[in-house]
Amino acid sequence: MAKFVIECPSCGKYAEARTGFFARKKIDCACGYTIHVRTDKLAARKCPHCGNEVVFDQSQGEKARCPVCHEPINTMAEQTKVEEFSCAQCGVRLQASKSASTYTCPVCDFVNDVPERLMAEKIKKDGLASVIKYEGDNETLVWKHPIEDFNLGSQLIVHESQEAVFFRDGQALDLFGPGRYTLETQQLPLLEKVYELPTDTEGTFHSEVYFINLATQMGVKWGTDSKVRLFDPASGLHIELGASGEFNLRVTDSRRLLLKVVGTTGALGQGDLLGGGSTRGIFRALVMTQVKSYLAQVIKESGINVLEIDARLMDLSTALRDKINEGLRDYGVTMPEFFVSRIVTPDDDPNFKRMKEQYAEQYLLVRQEQIRKSEAEAARERKAVEAQTAAQMKIIGAQGEAEALKIQRAAEAEAYRMQAAAEAEEMRMKGYTYQQETARQVGLEAMKNGIGGGEGGALGDIAGLGVTLGAMGGVIGMTREALGDITGSSAQLGQSIGGMVSAPAAGWDCACGAKSITSNFCPSCGAKRPAPPAPADAWDCACGEKGLTGKFCPQCGAKRPEPKAPDTWDCPACGEKGLTGKFCPQCGARRPEPKAPDTWDCPACGEKGITGKFCPECGKKRGE
Repeated sequence: MAKFVIECPSCGKYAEARTGFFARKKIDCACGYTIHVRTDKLAARKCPHCGNEVVFDQSQGEKARCPVCHEPINTMAEQTKVEEFSCAQCGVRLQASKSASTYTCPVCDFVNDVPERLMAEKIKKDGLASVIKYEGDNETLVWKHPIEDFNLGSQLIVHESQEAVFFRDGQALDLFGPGRYTLETQQLPLLEKVYELPTDTEGTFHSEVYFINLATQMGVKWGTDSKVRLFDPASGLHIELGASGEFNLRVTDSRRLLLKVVGTTGALGQGDLLGGGSTRGIFRALVMTQVKSYLAQVIKESGINVLEIDARLMDLSTALRDKINEGLRDYGVTMPEFFVSRIVTPDDDPNFKRMKEQYAEQYLLVRQEQIRKSEAEAARERKAVEAQTAAQMKIIGAQGEAEALKIQRAAEAEAYRMQAAAEAEEMRMKGYTYQQETARQVGLEAMKNGIGGGEGGALGDIAGLGVTLGAMGGVIGMTREALGDITGSSAQLGQSIGGMVSAPAAGWDCACGAKSITSNFCPSCGAKRPAPPAPADAWDCACGEKGLTGKFCPQCGAKRPEPKAPDTWDCPACGEKGLTGKFCPQCGARRPEPKAPDTWDCPACGEKGITGKFCPECGKKRGE
């Protein structure tokens, strides 16, 4: 049964285990982890000799070998061997176990990568470096390779967003972009001028290699170390403000940055830009001076209200970025973004309190003025609406009266029409016409009054006929038009009465050839009797009724339109009046052209060609 050392997978410490059938299969580590010997005996470890990550069986004890270089990998000497190296940050000499992965420097608290530091010590001791690559973090702008002696044929690896610059005696020589390079004489033209390089590939040369990180450094915080005194242009008071925020930084010219800023410094990180505590800030004075100077200048030139400055932070950020970049351009860096995220106002400053009170009073005055203007505007609009409403009500009233009159006339005409239709239907049923009924009534009245015989002669008959006609007018409602033919001399009156009593109704001739037809329709072809011609003074109503002779329309009650006055004119030359022709008959002067009517367009509803004082559509008064 053999003993061997097994590593705890949890804490990395070593415990003693045994091989054999009766050996313990589980071991309790001091950290509390239970080591399963059969499963945890296979371990992965980086070989301290070749640097490869290999898997080996810990149960073989000191006989365990690296499968790559075949060197002992599990001996107590290898596990407890102490190596010495320099801290990557402060340079102090440190000692740590060769098998340790990291070691924290007790001086500067920097976490060193032990295998990397041991390899660097070995390369430095041998004076050669086979691989040259960037080994800094992403927050580092410039990193100097710790090895300064290189052999021709070494591999230079430059990652994306990086550049590598070779220096000799403070002079920047060759610059390499992203890629993998084999250092040969044809790839080092400037080095070849400085050095007398050997022609064989085993030759070495001494140089300094700087790696420049071209990636944008994000979120670098800044803040003013003291208050910025400025004069508020609106209130006329002096106040003090503080500002803070973040900015992003990017390298634009590697050579200029190395020559003017880095120099012989081993590295340049974010903490070196503005510093903090005991760290010196390279650009601190430049940024603070620009911010203090241009913050007050931008507020003054732009007329920014300090109480509303948060709404103008983007304008301030852009203006300050442009000013600061003018100074950074000489050092090979630029700020693509600069943010003013906070403005610290002096709330306990009496001037600041007074300024807030002034702005509050000014706001109240402006608000009151706006309210007064709004009330006056509302009053004007209310008056305009009232006037418009009154005008519309007048129009509606006038239209209502006209409509009522129209309805009344229409009702009277309808009643008259219905009465006439009833009388006509009654006469049609009895079998005689209106003319026959009129003649019959006249005859009856004449007989009652003794016309045609008796004492008194013709004059007495005529007088009796007058009485008879007056009575008939009251009985059958005859009008002057109905009795128009019963006028004139006594002879004519007698003839008219005789014709009405004894003469048959006047006949009419049809187009088919039938003549002296007394009925309303032709007995031969059925054609309707043509309507008698309208009187010369007849007129047509707007409702469609035609050939009217009375003063009112029997259908709708509309009044007969007044005849238009003749279009006359007065001669401006001789004074002749009432002329109707185109030329004056006295002096021959030509009739002047009529003036165009004075019309206007309504601005409210768009009605055009209005001649009155009020718009007929919306009632708006002319000139408002």
